[in-house]
Amino acid sequence: MTVLARLLDRLAPREGMLLLFLPVLVGAATGYAAVLFIRLIAAIHNLGYGVLAPLAADVGRGWFIVVPVLGALLGGPVIAWFAAEAKGHGVPEVMQALIQRGGRIRPRVAVAKILASALCIGTGGSAGREGPIVQVGSTLGSAMGQWLKLSDERIKNLVACGAAAGIAATFNAPLAGIIFSLEVLLCELQVAVFGNVVIAAVASSIVSRIFLGARPAFHVPTYTLHAPGEIVLYTLLGLFAALAGIFFIRLLDTLENIFDRLPLHLALRPAVGAFCLGMVAWFYPHILSFMSVFPEDSRLGMPLLANVPHIYGSGFDFIDQVLQGRAPFLLLFALVFLKPLATALTLGSGNSGGVFAPSLFTGAMLGGAYGHFLKLFFPDLPVEVGAYALVGMASVFAATAHAPLTAMLIVFEMSNDYQLILPLMAAGMTASYVSKLLHPESIYTIKLARRGIRFEQGRDLDIMQGVRVEEVMCRNPVTIRSDQSLADLFILFQETHHQGFPVLDPEGRLYGMVSMQDLHRTLQRFHEEEDKPRSLKSMTVAEVATPDPVVAHPDEPIWQAIRKMAPRDLARLPVVARDDPGRLLGMISRSDILRAYQVGLMRKQQDQALRSRMELRHAAEVGFIEVVVGGNSRCIGKRIRDLPLHQSTSIVSINRAGNLLVPTSNTEIRQGDLVTIFCRTRHREELHRLFAGR
Repeated sequence: MTVLARLLDRLAPREGMLLLFLPVLVGAATGYAAVLFIRLIAAIHNLGYGVLAPLAADVGRGWFIVVPVLGALLGGPVIAWFAAEAKGHGVPEVMQALIQRGGRIRPRVAVAKILASALCIGTGGSAGREGPIVQVGSTLGSAMGQWLKLSDERIKNLVACGAAAGIAATFNAPLAGIIFSLEVLLCELQVAVFGNVVIAAVASSIVSRIFLGARPAFHVPTYTLHAPGEIVLYTLLGLFAALAGIFFIRLLDTLENIFDRLPLHLALRPAVGAFCLGMVAWFYPHILSFMSVFPEDSRLGMPLLANVPHIYGSGFDFIDQVLQGRAPFLLLFALVFLKPLATALTLGSGNSGGVFAPSLFTGAMLGGAYGHFLKLFFPDLPVEVGAYALVGMASVFAATAHAPLTAMLIVFEMSNDYQLILPLMAAGMTASYVSKLLHPESIYTIKLARRGIRFEQGRDLDIMQGVRVEEVMCRNPVTIRSDQSLADLFILFQETHHQGFPVLDPEGRLYGMVSMQDLHRTLQRFHEEEDKPRSLKSMTVAEVATPDPVVAHPDEPIWQAIRKMAPRDLARLPVVARDDPGRLLGMISRSDILRAYQVGLMRKQQDQALRSRMELRHAAEVGFIEVVVGGNSRCIGKRIRDLPLHQSTSIVSINRAGNLLVPTSNTEIRQGDLVTIFCRTRHREELHRLFAGR
């Protein structure tokens, strides 16, 4: 694929053209992948319950155990031996790639994810299709960026485009796809990124609508807010949704831990989970039929294809019934607990699928049951069960994903009903805030937290806590005295091009901070005054500066400095001694914080490399080598991407004059570099000759 990169270098298109063309390409490709994925799921589902089941009719409802196990036995090896990243719901892997690997994802993940997830969902696994297609779209965007040898920021941009395109195509919800990409994956809003994500979502939606139609996912009657006081009832639903979301998160995490400890090969664990799922699906309809739920509501009839258990697949057909108020209370109440259990058994065991649809399903069941409860105990209230089910969908997803904006928009677009936007906002925000307060990790980040990766505002919190302020601060900042004139301050701004300085009193102790904005405000006030009692030349820096500023300490982690900057959106902080607040030691700015993140990331990757070295030392076929680049090496002056390395070979780190570098594809090899390489044993001599030059 270097041909594409060379063609791009030769054509040198304008940045605007490139940023317009690539998102369209990623969006369209993701749209086609979504269409293929959805149709593959339908074909596998029809094969399992419509073709195979009638061939052995004596098995009866036992097929609901056999078919999921068969699907898991086929999908498990794909995950275990082809792409382990396809395990689970996929979004955490995309988040980790964005934050720690510059958005780089192996292209094979797209193929493995489509195949494994289609086998899982099509045979009855309790999972959604949005997580897989988000990962597939992100992988397509990442692969395109890697093939064209784009920068990390451009690759991240394309990953976000692919994620938005996946949601847009799968649910016919382009707005929700855009917000999901920004709110969940990137955790920030940038104008350039936003425009590209919008283009990708539009392209994906067009492709999806051509093949799958433009109608909304659900047919919802027109519901309205009957009285302003009803908002209180919807807010209370948001509180229950927060508890349901936390239950879902913890149950999935618990079962993942249990299955990870099973003494079974990774390829076989999904089959165990599928068997447990089949047993739950076989028993619960019988139990419910004994508890006054009609057999047809319990789906105990035949043929099997028309009576698949509610907890199988995404469950959108049953959600449609609930939104129209056509489901009994007891069944809805039971499914509030059964659907999270089924999803936890499916994904916790290592099968592949998403959690978006199960969250919506659980929310619809909770909202529907809540509506029935209100209708029973408050008969005078104009309660519409379907309206509460619709709001419950958004609330539970907001609680599980900590993404209220995405939840509101996805339900709005899937139902095409604007009348309940106020209840959606009230309940969704309540559920999200309460869930985040009681359980800081979302369903997407808890998996990463177990790996020692904690995100906040799009950064790995552990990395930012591992670097101290004194390691990256400017130790000799430019300062100005408080008794100097504004003319001196203006000259200093002109000479240094800095945006702010620490201000020292005549004794050399910290007085405050002064910025370009402070100077502009002073000049504006001066020009607005009609009676000017004094001239600008007579004014001092002390009259412009902000005294008693927010300060940082050298021994605190960099993340504490970020939190101190956030409330007032400060761009820089003076660093003072902890035992003497007036003694200035340095200054830290936003550019220093960005550098600190790179330092922390490099350390973490070095630690991971060392751990990998210890874990893999016993393996005879692979290992680490360290080579000093010799004076006659063919590598000198070349970038890593241009070196003739085997696909299984990876350059882990470069020690250059005592400084440890985590290399990228653009890193240039220099004489004297100590290169740490992970490779197969049979390639060691070849690599020694290549780098050492002998």
